[in-house]
Amino acid sequence: MTKLGLIAGNGTFPIAVAEAARRRGVRVIAVAHRNETQPALEPLCDQLVWIDVGQLQTMVDTFKSAGITTAAMAGGISRARLQTSFVPDERALRMLARIGKFSDDAVLRGLAAEMESEGIEIIDPVPMLEGALATSGRQAGPEPTAARLKDLELAVAVTRALGTFDIGQAVAVRDGVVAAIEAVEGTDAALRRGAALCGRGLVVVKAAKPGQDLRFDRPAIGPNTIVLLDEIGAAMIGVEAGLTLMLERENTLALAEQRGITVYGYS
Repeated sequence: MTKLGLIAGNGTFPIAVAEAARRRGVRVIAVAHRNETQPALEPLCDQLVWIDVGQLQTMVDTFKSAGITTAAMAGGISRARLQTSFVPDERALRMLARIGKFSDDAVLRGLAAEMESEGIEIIDPVPMLEGALATSGRQAGPEPTAARLKDLELAVAVTRALGTFDIGQAVAVRDGVVAAIEAVEGTDAALRRGAALCGRGLVVVKAAKPGQDLRFDRPAIGPNTIVLLDEIGAAMIGVEAGLTLMLERENTLALAEQRGITVYGYS
């Protein structure tokens, strides 16, 4: 692979993918979303085109004109942005009508199908990032107590049970009580709500949904996750070993150690 098309959303993941591609000598042609993608991505790309959420034909045209045959998605689009800045073009409207629903999984699969219909393969970018996935056991912070491991077990069971409904990737538990389940509001708002209801000491889990397509939708944590957990007084976050993406891994774990928050990889 000499060129990579990058469909960039928010967060630092697109930047990490672009940096990894450049280290491998791969040229990066990106489409970035206004008010979502970080401007710091632009210097890392050989070409970057800014689009509004929903400009599917511009995305396809950019990649086709650059001779892109392989592309990756990195970073999400906030649900709030979809409410205020969604400007679907004719091709996007046809895609949405065909898939018949607006869940994250359905839309992302629909987008991948549109790209692949144009001869552009969608790949999982994570294998380009060395040491990016969570490992098993305690990775930072205090050794978890038996009670917190029990809360972790409950949170994992809840995510497994609800994941088939494409609801969200995060669940918070405290002392055997489910404090929050992520829905349309997003992870941060869900966890703040759970802390407001149940207080400090939450055990949080980020997990993939059953059958989730990891090419474009993978649970992830990073430094901002730890800052949020510290803000709400959470005690521990469980991450699925071998599957959850650890953005800025060293910084994330160092911050968790400093703030006394346990990061625990479960199987």
